[in-house]
Amino acid sequence: SSCVLEDNQGRGKFAFVNYDMPEDAQSAIDAFHKKDWRTEEEKAEAEGKEEELDGDGHPKHLMYVGKAQSKRERTAQLRSNQPQPAETSKAGVNLYVKNLDESTDDTSLRELFEPFGKVVSSVAMREERGVCKGFGFVCFASPDEATKAVTEMHLKVVKGKPLYVGLAEKREARQ
Repeated sequence: SSCVLEDNQGRGKFAFVNYDMPEDAQSAIDAFHKKDWRTEEEKAEAEGKEEELDGDGHPKHLMYVGKAQSKRERTAQLRSNQPQPAETSKAGVNLYVKNLDESTDDTSLRELFEPFGKVVSSVAMREERGVCKGFGFVCFASPDEATKAVTEMHLKVVKGKPLYVGLAEKREARQ
């Protein structure tokens, strides 16, 4: 079975083809992936010109043929292709801060933690209407500064609320 669709993001037409046998699908991938679908006239006309790229950064004249993937599979593949930082310490130490007052913004969060060292970044997470969601992140340049901030600020009462301050965990680690 097959289905031809047109993308509403301006990337052109695409199709899904379902093969009964995995070997047939692999043969199609081998035969058509990165195949130049232009006519000889179009190839001659494009000679010497810069390659035209589609919205995804692929040359428009080359076919992309591959196994259909779920969103989870595509995301995992994109993550594995991203260059990983050599050292996490270069990026600093990220702290998670919760129980913030709804008036907290990035600047006030930074000012709250600057006495403990160099704050690389601070973000108070906000709702669409601009109110703080009650949590945020503060990134310190060094682990020592971050440790000092956790020690001093955890359970400290700010604007009538005791703060929770701890080491931020990556989303994957929490799940």
